Amino acid sequence: MSDGLAISPALRDALAGWLDHLSALKDASPHTIDGYRADVAGFLDFLARHHGGAAGMAQLRAVGTRDLRAWMAQARSSGRGARSLARSLSALKGFARWLSEREDGFDATAILSARAPRHQRPLPRPLDEEAARAVTAAISDDKAEAWIRARDAAVVTLLYACGLRISEALGLTGRDAGTVTTPGASLRILGKGGKQRLVPVIPAAAEAAAAYLRLCPWPTEPDAPLFRGQRGGALNPRLVTRAMEGVRLRLGLPATATPHALRHSFATHLLSAGGDLRAIQELLGHANLSTTQVYTAVDAARLMEVYRDAHPRARKG
Repeated sequence: MSDGLAISPALRDALAGWLDHLSALKDASPHTIDGYRADVAGFLDFLARHHGGAAGMAQLRAVGTRDLRAWMAQARSSGRGARSLARSLSALKGFARWLSEREDGFDATAILSARAPRHQRPLPRPLDEEAARAVTAAISDDKAEAWIRARDAAVVTLLYACGLRISEALGLTGRDAGTVTTPGASLRILGKGGKQRLVPVIPAAAEAAAAYLRLCPWPTEPDAPLFRGQRGGALNPRLVTRAMEGVRLRLGLPATATPHALRHSFATHLLSAGGDLRAIQELLGHANLSTTQVYTAVDAARLMEVYRDAHPRARKG
């Protein structure tokens, strides 16, 4: 936290303790920890300025509905969206719940009962099947070295064929080389929150990975990253994003054609082909089925587009 925040040392220590708890026991990612820190610290700083003076445990114990409403109103007036504010409130509730279990007399009822502003979750924006195949075939600039072209093709093929997050694909090591190059093998993926899942390796993914490893100038070592950068270190995800930006321009695809859109495409295309929603949930590593259910809305929206374009009574003129 910045020293500019008006928060008492005791409350700073409490926040640090909660974040350590999340990092050690809940296996939250550094990115998640940073987000939670900013969300909760932002509320505590508002609380101090709202009442005049550094926010301490006493001020947090006294938080009521009016304080929370004032915080949300101030956040909305400064331009924060409903979704962002809902995320901050969720972090604050987590901190308050943790604190109530450790501090005698700390009643978190007011915070835990606060309602987040309503927001509509944006639908994922997958590529259609033809575009997804085109991306995997033409991901790299022809001027790139052959092993780099093979590497980029292998990465995006894994994102689309196996539904991986980019961090999951780039987290593979040489120890995974035998599995990822074997059609029909089950690749063990360590996802968010340390949750493990098994993902089948389809032939297209195995072939792309094998082609990359044949050309890669760096040795395949068990503890080294499977996908290497130009100098042999771990491949920077930003380079994959840049490769996607390039192929997007070459193929005339929308700005929503990002590496993560390939994971969305994996789920949407499986669902369109009759895939079971719970099976797709397992393949994606979603903790809750509700997270996976958003793809049913994507599929329904796609069907409506087909209907409007093809049905005689829906066409204009």
